[in-house]
Amino acid sequence: MSTDPSAAAADSVVVLTCGDNYIYVVPYDQQRAFVVDPSEAGGVLDTLTQRGWTLTTVLVTHHHGDHTGGIATLKKKTGCQVIAPDSSGVSRSDRCVAEGDALVFGNREVTVLATPGHTRTSVCFYLSPASGHPGAVWTGDTLFIGGCGRPMECDSAVLWNSLAKLAALPDQTLIYCGHNYTAENYEFALTIERDNPATRERLRAAQQADSEGRPTVPSSIAQEKATNIFLRSTDPALQKALGMDGASPAEVFAELRRRKNRFG
Repeated sequence: MSTDPSAAAADSVVVLTCGDNYIYVVPYDQQRAFVVDPSEAGGVLDTLTQRGWTLTTVLVTHHHGDHTGGIATLKKKTGCQVIAPDSSGVSRSDRCVAEGDALVFGNREVTVLATPGHTRTSVCFYLSPASGHPGAVWTGDTLFIGGCGRPMECDSAVLWNSLAKLAALPDQTLIYCGHNYTAENYEFALTIERDNPATRERLRAAQQADSEGRPTVPSSIAQEKATNIFLRSTDPALQKALGMDGASPAEVFAELRRRKNRFG
């Protein structure tokens, strides 16, 4: 587990890493905090102690164990509330949420976005912009930096629709995803568009961050729409590179996802 304190400059979010997982601790009302997708508890508890914060809430994007592994300990140690989209999959949840539900943290509001695809009940959590903050979205395993999750409980068209919903958020929205697969995602993109300079630059930046032990988050909606190959399924140049001129975006996305599955 490692912490990147400099990430506090990005909308006050503290980014913790556990293997390739990202965990997020988000302060509000000065001394309180919520956490998103705690794969383990130790780093979260250390952060709370170091900063004098009280954990009130755990937000869970989906039920997979690598996003919920720390919940039992955090609940036992802090008495926090656990909010999840699937009470059957997250056994210690206190509240089950769905599309459009609003969660209030001090003077900020988080809206639940239903984003099925990776799992049937996956959600993202969207923090609205306010007082100079651009807003943020925690995307779990739906949208990654430079990539997207693997459809596991739905077909690819369902995931494509969820990605399109995220792409419609304001361009300045910061993206905090569930894993650091960033360099691999851009390496894959270069197998489709070998001479894309924006992709090469994003790969270089991701590799440098990895070598320095820095997280590759946050990105932004604008940056992902420009350089995430999975969000560019409407782009005629990408369709041509795939030999799919005139295909529907859902068909292009499905082909990209098939190729990425084989890539890794």
